[in-house]
Amino acid sequence: MRFLVRDRILGIGDDYWIEDERGNKVFLVDGKAMRLRDTFELKDAQGRVLIDIHQKMLALRDTMVIERGGEALAKIRRKRVSLLRNHYRVTLVDGTELDVSGKILDREFAVEYDGELLAVISRRWLSVVETYGVDVVRDDADPALLIAVAVCVIHLAEKEREEREEREEREE
Repeated sequence: MRFLVRDRILGIGDDYWIEDERGNKVFLVDGKAMRLRDTFELKDAQGRVLIDIHQKMLALRDTMVIERGGEALAKIRRKRVSLLRNHYRVTLVDGTELDVSGKILDREFAVEYDGELLAVISRRWLSVVETYGVDVVRDDADPALLIAVAVCVIHLAEKEREEREEREEREE
């Protein structure tokens, strides 16, 4: 299953559609403005909320929380840093851990469970400018969860980049 995401992604208060490869609107990412913390909802085409995404308050490291039906589903935080790749850990409530790694800001990364590929996020397949694809590899994977994971790690990476740029400007 491949989904297409327009890359004006993750401005709080911005809403955008995620389409399937035939151009049908499948998910709506609804960014909630005027909140104390970064908050998004992933809705289906009929407007039903499938997943809530919000920043965890009072965490040592930036952490995003994914909920379904008011129940915690997963937490996402930065795992480790290297020069070329970003790594994030997704911890599901049952203790299962997913690894997200790659060039997040370039929209070239993968989501894996125990070394097995679940989804690939990439711009390479697409000729549409400012769009990237979320290719869910396994049939038994939860597309809404994997899209929510992609939204979270991109948001965290963008936020980290902005904070780093602000620090550099203050140091000058």
